[in-house]
Amino acid sequence: MRVLALNPGSSRMKGTLVERGVAHDSASWPGADESSDERAVDDAVRRWGHPDAVAVRFVHGGSRARPELVDDDLLARLARLTPLAPLHQPLSLGVASAARSVLPDVPVVASFDTAFHRGLPKAAARYALPRTWSERFTRHGFHGLSCRYALRHTSDVLGVHPGEVRMLCCHIGSGVSVTAVRRGTSADTSMGFTPLEGAVMSTRSGSVDPGLLLHLLDSGEVDLAALADALQHRSGLAGLSGTSGDVREVLAARARGDRDAALAIDVFTHRLRREIGSCAMSLDRLDAIAFTGGVAENQPGLLGEILDGLAPLDLTVDRELLFGSGDRLVSEPGTGAAVLVVESREDLELARDARDALRP
Repeated sequence: MRVLALNPGSSRMKGTLVERGVAHDSASWPGADESSDERAVDDAVRRWGHPDAVAVRFVHGGSRARPELVDDDLLARLARLTPLAPLHQPLSLGVASAARSVLPDVPVVASFDTAFHRGLPKAAARYALPRTWSERFTRHGFHGLSCRYALRHTSDVLGVHPGEVRMLCCHIGSGVSVTAVRRGTSADTSMGFTPLEGAVMSTRSGSVDPGLLLHLLDSGEVDLAALADALQHRSGLAGLSGTSGDVREVLAARARGDRDAALAIDVFTHRLRREIGSCAMSLDRLDAIAFTGGVAENQPGLLGEILDGLAPLDLTVDRELLFGSGDRLVSEPGTGAAVLVVESREDLELARDARDALRP
């Protein structure tokens, strides 16, 4: 089966042609509106020919535990989840609609990041709120496709079945999350009801004392819309450093002696280590830690800083391997939990989901 895997981002849409589980070519296009999405799909078809299926990544799938064939009803239901993932959900809805318009005879499959976390234990999924709220508003978790690929790759490296691996998946990109994986599924994760919870991110705040947010609203310093905008777009590394929040820009500013940028990196690494330690306590043992996502893959110096602060986990990292390239084991053999750097291959997981959803 030839699958066109589409992964929409805030400014670019990535596309990959996957055939029989192998990625043959990839490209990216400007995205984020209906006309540009349709042009991107048109260009993909001109490059690679008509696919047998299209797979689109959705950050939020609600309670859905598996991929689903896209129709008008599904799009309407997924649109209702937009307030829970406002940076991502509209992009996926637009791309899925564009694919259906350009390729009306080709099935389009929606694949959900939240699905990997559907098995979260109740102790990890529930908030300590009044019962009627805690039953309705549970923790979803995100970056599930990235976690799923990291689990497959890590189990291959370790030579064991994925269900036997106890590991942490640390996805570090513009969004940041940590997930504890046990028996092939999520045992705990740093993101929650929305992708705002957890670690500090590029422009997102991560977890903030809810009392502080109530104070800001009650004092009249901000209204609800301004608070939402600040938490989503003007916080994180961007808010602390006064930059765009791109890690490369923040690191460059730190190298020039910018104190705000230095503090931003310190807060970023501190909060990420805290999430790593927290999720590790949800496992009965730690076999491996897989670091994935654009920052983890392309900023070995920063990854080294993060690892230097994880001494209680007794990790031993080979610095020469850390500064290598590609998927790689960076820990020294026989020295405790394996440490890996893994390319985020959500495209391959999207193609796998399309095959599963369309299998007779």
